[in-house]
Amino acid sequence: MERKYNKSLIDNAQSLRRNMTKEERHLWFDFLQTYPVKFRRQAVLNKYIADFYSPEAKLVIELDGSQHFEDKGIAYDAARTEFLAQYGLTVIRISNRMVNERFNDVCEYIDNFVRHIN
Repeated sequence: MERKYNKSLIDNAQSLRRNMTKEERHLWFDFLQTYPVKFRRQAVLNKYIADFYSPEAKLVIELDGSQHFEDKGIAYDAARTEFLAQYGLTVIRISNRMVNERFNDVCEYIDNFVRHIN
C-alpha cells in the first residue's frame, strides 16, 4: 500500500502504540516483533489505523474485543476490510479471547498465512 498518511491520525497512532492492550502487547512482544517478516504496530493506512501491518506480506492483523462482535462493529469492520482490500491488503481478524486462550495457535495461524500468501 502506498504510504499515504492521514496526518490527523499520527498522534492517535502513537498514543495507541504507547497504550497497547494486553493482547496487542502479548502478540507484539512475544511473536511479531521478532518475526522474520517485518510488521508495524498501530500503522496509519490512509483513513485507518491497523493494529499490525506488514507491507511485505500485504497483511493487516486486527485484534478484536467484544465491541467488534456487535452489529455496529461488524458493519464498521466489513467496510474497513473492503477499503483495505482495494489496496491489495488482506485483513485477518483474531479475537482477544483467542490470543489469551490459544496463543500458540494464533501464532501458527499467522505464520501459515504469511508463508502461503504467494
